[in-house]
Amino acid sequence: ITYTATNFIPLSGRDVISVNPKTGEVHLTGALDYEEVSVFDFRIEARDRGTPPLSGHCSVELQVLDVND
Repeated sequence: ITYTATNFIPLSGRDVISVNPKTGEVHLTGALDYEEVSVFDFRIEARDRGTPPLSGHCSVELQVLDVND
């Protein structure tokens, strides 16, 4: 099974969020700032290597907390 992240809202989520294609683990690749974006929505798709390949997906909502105030 391979995992991919798609449909980022806002599109800047591509720059700070990644998904491990082998495990599906979600990782941050950059700093998040509540004042810039407070919520990221994206989709994770899992696809197998069968014939024909089958896939499934889930929606993820990542809420950024403002902890420095």
